Amino acid sequence: VQLVESGGGLVQTGGSLRLSCLASGVDLSSYGMAWFRRVPGKDREFVAAISYKGSTYYQDSAKGRFTISRDMNKNMVYLQMNNLKPDDTAVYSCGADPLSLKIDRIASIASEYDYWGPGTQVIVSS
Repeated sequence: VQLVESGGGLVQTGGSLRLSCLASGVDLSSYGMAWFRRVPGKDREFVAAISYKGSTYYQDSAKGRFTISRDMNKNMVYLQMNNLKPDDTAVYSCGADPLSLKIDRIASIASEYDYWGPGTQVIVSS
């Protein structure tokens, strides 16, 4: 399994970014996928998840602004981020949960994801 994120960058408050995660070696029909973010000195924070069957779940601050989606044919997972705020500044990483189908879950805890990408930096200027 290899996860590689892209799409981060510098954006002004109110702007938008679309993050991508190429999930090699992952069967999206059985894996759950998620986006987490981390700022220095803090633990990884859950942002959004999509289960093996396409159900989605969001952190409260992401609801209405962020959308997680996937392209099964391309093995890609996306995070569309709109109306960005300075508090969204972080390194965003995608994670893969191999048990999503087996135990029918959509996970929001970092320890439930076995695989991680290196991350992509998002900076939102005020």
